[in-house]
Amino acid sequence: MAFSLPCVLFAGGKSSRMGRDKALLPFGGYSTLAEFQYRRLEKIFNHVYISTKDAMKFPFAASFIIDKSDVFAPTAGFDAAFESLSQERFFALGVDMPFVTQAVIKRLIQADSDDVDATVAQTQGKTEALCGIYHRSLHKRFEAMLANDEHKLAKLLNEAKTTQVPFGQKELFLNLNRPHEYQKAKEVYGIMANEKEAK
Repeated sequence: MAFSLPCVLFAGGKSSRMGRDKALLPFGGYSTLAEFQYRRLEKIFNHVYISTKDAMKFPFAASFIIDKSDVFAPTAGFDAAFESLSQERFFALGVDMPFVTQAVIKRLIQADSDDVDATVAQTQGKTEALCGIYHRSLHKRFEAMLANDEHKLAKLLNEAKTTQVPFGQKELFLNLNRPHEYQKAKEVYGIMANEKEAK
């Protein structure tokens, strides 16, 4: 059964460390990492949206949330998501985290509650800010962060009422920020695909 809360895939960053738009890199048999993520998340959630500044750059049909801010930071995407969606909460995932599993998402949803502002993953003491559930109670804080040019999600989560759910498998939260991480992710995905075929 698919999860009822919406999922927002964050793909509006500058990708400055990668040197090119990582959302458009080929991955997992798809022409873009964004489509790989979108297609697999469609099987997990009833509604999936891609947060971006330019929907036209994606070579596939999808539901988009357009971030019209000139700020290249997740804070702008969160503000746009809360403006666009009517739901009280949504699941946020970075486009560059292709190994976050349905089991991880399910555990985060089960850990979430109405009396918190956010529920996010944590690995080895590190907050995985772009893998978790954000509540509308944070919308005004995101607006204030944008107005003050403050964009540290970890600081926001530390000040808000946040549930951090610890996970032991750090490789599930591999970020594709730099070229060598992209190459490693492709290798890991290839190994996983081969193991799946062998079963």
